[in-house]
Amino acid sequence: MGATETLMMAATLAEGETTIENAALEPEVIDLAAFCQSMGAKIQGAGTKKIAISGVAKLHSTDYTIIPDRIETGTFLIAGAITHSPISLAPVVPEHITPIIAKLQAMGAETLAVAPNQLRIVPAENHRATDIETQPYPGFPTDMQAPFMALLSLSRGSCVMTETVFENRMRHAAELNRMGADLRVKGNNAAIRGVPMLSGAPVVATDLRASAALVLAGLAAEGTTRIEGLHHMDRGYERLDLKLQQLGAKLQRVPADS
Repeated sequence: MGATETLMMAATLAEGETTIENAALEPEVIDLAAFCQSMGAKIQGAGTKKIAISGVAKLHSTDYTIIPDRIETGTFLIAGAITHSPISLAPVVPEHITPIIAKLQAMGAETLAVAPNQLRIVPAENHRATDIETQPYPGFPTDMQAPFMALLSLSRGSCVMTETVFENRMRHAAELNRMGADLRVKGNNAAIRGVPMLSGAPVVATDLRASAALVLAGLAAEGTTRIEGLHHMDRGYERLDLKLQQLGAKLQRVPADS
């Protein structure tokens, strides 16, 4: 997705015509194209595999409202599920997170459309294990793999998580195991057997989504969890800790050397 967006932005002011083949399909690409168009860019085909851009001499200022972050939405849906807490979220775009909603429902959670831009999650008493395979959009997003692994570690039964988009993106499994999860990784697959309970432990976040997964696991765990490496989380979430505190979560940042 990032390559498509970078090329598209560069082409808006380039001389002549630019065509991007095999373009990413994510809604963020469509939204960026619409933002650029609102400034005078000439872009066609965003949201398809082929985007055509006619360069312009300059862009003008604009007022534009960006779409909600679908990965943040998914993270909060899992926060509700893993802590067995009904949560309402707005603004959201439900059609952007169809595979996330589908997997939560397969696990037994309800996701209710309270309004066109508002969702409410009603967790199951016991979530069921379900297999997940990441895919490029509109498939299941790789950025939700780690948060769902945290939830699946507390599910009833066994399942397999398969990562097909990025290599070496399951290092959080070892950290979840430190908290009592039963995860076994081989290649791009993780065999998950749900356990009744996680226990607080010192863990280290290895990347952006892993940090969110460990925070979610810590919310559900018995005892205190201390997470290092939150600079990863801050790259992709705005004040996630403060938003969770507003929902009643008991977490706080502490100095790294304390």
